[in-house]
Amino acid sequence: MRYTPTPVKPPLMKKEQKMNKIESITSLQNARVKKWTSLHTKKGRDETGLFLVEGEHLISEALKAGILETLIIDEENPFDFDNVIQVTPEIMKKVSQNVSAVHLIGVCQRKEPTVSDMSRVILLDGVQDPGNVGTMIRTAVSFGFDTVYCSPDTCDLYNDKAIRSTQGALFHIPVIRGNLADLIAQLRNDGFRIIATTLEHSKTMSEIENKGKLAFVFGNEGSGVSKAIQQDADERLRIEMEGFESLNVAVAAGIVMYHYQRNL
Repeated sequence: MRYTPTPVKPPLMKKEQKMNKIESITSLQNARVKKWTSLHTKKGRDETGLFLVEGEHLISEALKAGILETLIIDEENPFDFDNVIQVTPEIMKKVSQNVSAVHLIGVCQRKEPTVSDMSRVILLDGVQDPGNVGTMIRTAVSFGFDTVYCSPDTCDLYNDKAIRSTQGALFHIPVIRGNLADLIAQLRNDGFRIIATTLEHSKTMSEIENKGKLAFVFGNEGSGVSKAIQQDADERLRIEMEGFESLNVAVAAGIVMYHYQRNL
């Protein structure tokens, strides 16, 4: 008798495998949809340790940093990532914080910051605007600074506008929130010079050398660096300007960080 082998079903292609793994949610009342929308608030983010990112670029940066927990899609998935949930456009619109339509949202896990071998850091003293905070973090990464320290009254780092302003840089530099007086004491013990940016009784950038371990303090958009921190600083720094006395804090931080990059 002639033997006829049983047909073997060919293995699924990668795209087909992805499609089979994807879970679908269609109800706006689903518990996970409610959990995701709670991440629009600082309270929700603090309680869960999660936050949202939107769009392909930020999700790609979150993947590189190893913090992406869930990928939410309503169209095709461009990423090689397992935990994917397909939702309706209505759910995507509810979860999104963007006024423009988005088709990819990442649910990300906050990563515990670790610091080592620092020589250039910035401290944010009550900076309130999330766009300013995000831009300063992005600039710190761009110019090789090691860590960003934030006072308790600096705006929430995981605010949607702050995250978008960082363009993903937030995922690639330690950002630590704490009492600045205590942080300054620790930095000084580690050999840092503390330099407060202010117009009062200050030196220009050409008068403060770019050497050793340096920590720069940038203050609130309205009131600047607090008087207590100015008095505790080792130096006070101003940017040489003509015809105007002040700059946006993120612009000022960019100029200072560019000037005081590490001498490589």
